[in-house]
Amino acid sequence: MRIGVLTAGGDAPGLNAAIRGLGQMAFRDGHELIGIANGWAGLADEFSGRNLSPEELSGIVGQGGTLLGTARYDLDHPTGGRDRVLASLAKHLDALVAIGGDGTQQISNWLSERGAPVVGVPKTLDNDLVGTDYCIGFDTAVSIVAESLDRLYTTAASHHRVMVVETMGRATGWVAAMGGLAGGADLIVIPEFPITMDQIIAHLVKRRSSNNAFSIVVVAEGINLETLGGHEEGGVSTEGIGGVRLATRGVGQFVAAQIDAHGGFEVRTTVLGHLQRGGSPSSYDRIWATRVGAAAYDAVVAEKFGMIPVVRCGGVELTTLATVATGQRQVPRELYDLCAAFF
Repeated sequence: MRIGVLTAGGDAPGLNAAIRGLGQMAFRDGHELIGIANGWAGLADEFSGRNLSPEELSGIVGQGGTLLGTARYDLDHPTGGRDRVLASLAKHLDALVAIGGDGTQQISNWLSERGAPVVGVPKTLDNDLVGTDYCIGFDTAVSIVAESLDRLYTTAASHHRVMVVETMGRATGWVAAMGGLAGGADLIVIPEFPITMDQIIAHLVKRRSSNNAFSIVVVAEGINLETLGGHEEGGVSTEGIGGVRLATRGVGQFVAAQIDAHGGFEVRTTVLGHLQRGGSPSSYDRIWATRVGAAAYDAVVAEKFGMIPVVRCGGVELTTLATVATGQRQVPRELYDLCAAFF
């Protein structure tokens, strides 16, 4: 069997571990593993698949990024990209494993509905796919945020500053909430539970009056600027797929500027940006990426197409691509309330 694998969307720590988990199972049983370069572009444009060898997968479990390369590729502009993927898949592969987030799995589901032999693997450091407790890259991102807050704590305390730290997360606040909780943030601002700028200032004033001379404020990049009294600037750049490139909105700088304008605080801003998705994956990401990669192989050989292995209650199980391709998994109220208990 010729099993193709691609990684689409943004890179994330743990992708290579998933490819290795899939590939080692395939090699064990005598199948071919075809690596598709640069995500969907490798099927929609000239076919970019090549046979991967066991040697290429040796030692990559701890490597960040993806050995296949990845890209944000819009299959709908110009139109016809999805049909080209269907044709290329039918011509070159017996099955495809697509590793990616919501956009990738929406395409995978579309292909599956048209009879294509596709299995998904959940990857997004935003951790916002419906139906799974875990997505590849999330644990590493949270660990990087927590470590960064540990480091910023000492300089914030030494200089009696307010440190505003902007994290990734797009439309959900999982990275900000969990990273902020682990790193001891003094305030966490996420899209799911908006607060006003007046509330942020009031919290900082209260801390200062309680002899807390410094504060660390974590803000998710996808927070609503209008709720904070700002507005969206025109001409925000995109990522090649029609979505707003949220890092260009400057929410961290905006919040810091508003705090500074209030007076009485010395403020600094840190935008963690791509540091959250770079470097070696955590042990947790390595283990679970390997497990979902191996489970994707099991689904392929069992011809359970249109499915995706997900993590639930400490184990791996299959659910439909249609399940993860609809909606977003948001931070629940009880988790945010736990974070707020430490503010």
